[in-house]
Amino acid sequence: MNVDRDSERELVARIRAGERDALDEAHRALNPRLFNFLARLARSRDVAGDLAEETWLRLVTNASRLRADTELGAWLFTVARNLYISYCRARSIETEHATDLVGLWPSGTPHVSPFEETAANQAERRIEAAVASLPATYREVLLLVGVEGLQPHEAAAICGVTPEALRQRLHRARTLLAERLDLSAQAAPARVREVLS
Repeated sequence: MNVDRDSERELVARIRAGERDALDEAHRALNPRLFNFLARLARSRDVAGDLAEETWLRLVTNASRLRADTELGAWLFTVARNLYISYCRARSIETEHATDLVGLWPSGTPHVSPFEETAANQAERRIEAAVASLPATYREVLLLVGVEGLQPHEAAAICGVTPEALRQRLHRARTLLAERLDLSAQAAPARVREVLS
């Protein structure tokens, strides 16, 4: 969240107290970023919408149990990431046992994302495609740090890894992206942030 810690603590206190206006305020401030993160991670606006909605429902359900010092943005991104992982697991199970299950999740190859369809030029399409082709572990790190502007220690908490492990993932993600784009490792992160934000 782009607010000072005192304002964030006050907002969390209001959410804990059940103030509807506080939830609306948090939704206005954070939902666009949360949705974009999920859309790029899942490569589907429909899936992102469902997961974002479920993330907000989790906040409503758990509002009274939030700690007073909760970092709201980090909490929401962590829940969203965990829901995405659960979605992937369910989809994996469905694919593995497709003949035994009635479609829990849409199966098959994902369609071209809206981001790829609306990209204004070839460079943007190349970057979107390169980021989308990265394994989810690396894609999420690039999105959290490069696009959402989170600090590596915040992204590490969201991903449930140590800051050192996250730095290694981020380095590997940038290297893979640079290789796929034929760029130097230093040029890739800045260009990704510029195009995807």
